[in-house]
Order: sequence, then structure tokens, then C-alpha cells
Amino acid sequence: MSAPALMIIASLLFALMGVCVKLASAHYAAGEIVLYRGLVGALTIALLTRWHGGTLRTVVPAMHFWRSLTGVCALCLWFYAIGHLPLATAMTLNYMSSVWMALFLIGGAIALGGSRVDARLVCTVLAGFAGVACVLQPAIERDQLRGGLAGLLSGVLAAMAYLQVTALGRAGEPEYRVVFYFSLGGVAAGALTTPLTGGLHAHDLHGLVLLVSIGVLATAAQLMMTRAYGTGRTLVNASLQYLGIAWSFLFGVLWFDDPVTALSLAGMALIVAAGIAAARLRRSANPADPASSTIES
Repeated sequence: MSAPALMIIASLLFALMGVCVKLASAHYAAGEIVLYRGLVGALTIALLTRWHGGTLRTVVPAMHFWRSLTGVCALCLWFYAIGHLPLATAMTLNYMSSVWMALFLIGGAIALGGSRVDARLVCTVLAGFAGVACVLQPAIERDQLRGGLAGLLSGVLAAMAYLQVTALGRAGEPEYRVVFYFSLGGVAAGALTTPLTGGLHAHDLHGLVLLVSIGVLATAAQLMMTRAYGTGRTLVNASLQYLGIAWSFLFGVLWFDDPVTALSLAGMALIVAAGIAAARLRRSANPADPASSTIES
């Protein structure tokens, strides 16, 4: 399956996971959800690896450590921002990761001196973020500066984590191994934060189904996303990732009666258009080599 197709499906699965998280939040604290999400993911990957005769042993443990550290820190900061900002604002700040990624790639290309960034792909990332802003319509009040800074930093760290995923793919690490170590990082983060967010709560069937669904959906989406970032062009993946907002907006309208506005619909159209344009640019830029240089993407 091509990298753009993987990103489209991954964005859908992440949106479905978001629905489950929203429902589970009525029963569990954020730290617990992070803990169980990571636990289900790690166990699922371990079982699948054993079933297929693979191995979780890695020759680049330091790369996994830094990827997990930045990814988990980004996740924790995002939860902090959600707790101190309107949800739309926190999500928008976190989705700035693609804009930061584009800036990192431009800076890297300038520093190396031998590679260049496709300006058209940078434009698709910026257009996608403009669509996110239209859908979410963010705003920060004066007393929310700390949460806003946490949200911005979560986006910066998420961009670093995505670039590290790409580096791990280039180093030959299979996506299941990358997701496994990130899931372990989530278990550790959840175990540390759960006592700060109310401790563990009792389970019922409904709650267990939601927690397992969150873990399974997140694991499947992460596997697809990791494969896409390891084989595709970074900025194309970044643009297609914005489709998660469109899916979430649709599910919010269908399941949670979220309001529909003309500006939101225009933002969705811009997000989809940016994703399609990025996929077309990827095919036309280098059809013979889908796994082209990250710096060039």
C-alpha cells in the first residue's frame, strides 16, 4: 500500500480513536487512558511479533529512546494544554507540528547546502494548517498563556518525533518495533501521571471495550503512520495527516452534535484539497522512487 493511502487510513483510525477517548474520558482520567493505550499497544505488538517470528531486539536503542521521549513528552504537554485551553485551541497548536516540520526541513536543507525543499509541498502544509484553523477557530485568553506555551511546545516535540520516525525507517527499523518502544514509553508516562490525575478507576464492560478499542485503533494507526513516514515523503505525510481533523469534525457532527458552520466546511475543503495536492505532487516529483530523500520532500 502506498504511503499516501496509509496516511489516509491512519488519519481515519486516529479520528475513531479520538471518539473512543472522548467517550472514555467520562470514566477515566487522562493518565489512565495514556497508560492503557500504551499497554494494549505494547502487548499487541509483542504478540504479533512472536506470531510472525520477528524480534523486538534493536541495534539502535538510542534512536528509539529519543523518539519515545520526544513523542511521549509531546503527548503529555498536549494533555496539559487540553486541560488549560479550549479543546479547539489545544488541537490547533498541536497540529502545528507539520508547520514546524517544514521549517526544520527548510533549515536542514539550508545548513546542508546540497538539498532543497519543494516549495509547493511547503505550501500544501501551510494550506492544510490554514484549514485546521478554519475548522477549529482557536483563541487564547490572557490567563491561558502557560497552556498555550505547552501546546506550542507539544507541536515542536511532535515534529521532532515524526522526523525521528522517518530516521528510524531509513535506518531499517520495521514499523512494529518503532511502535512497540513508543508504546512502552506511553506505559511509563501513564504510570507516572495516573497518580496525579485521580489514580486507577474500577472497570466495567463498557469502559474496558473503550480502552481496548483505543489501544487497538492507536496501534494500527501508528503502524500505518510509521510505515508511511519511513517510506514516503515527510511533507506529503504531514499534509495528509490533516485529514484527521476532517474525520474528527465529521464524527463530532454525527455523534456529538457539534455545530456546522460555513467557515468549518471551508476549512474541511481546504484540508482535503491540501492532502490531494500533496499526493499528486509526490507522484509527479519522483514516480520511480517513492522513498525519496526526507530533506528533499
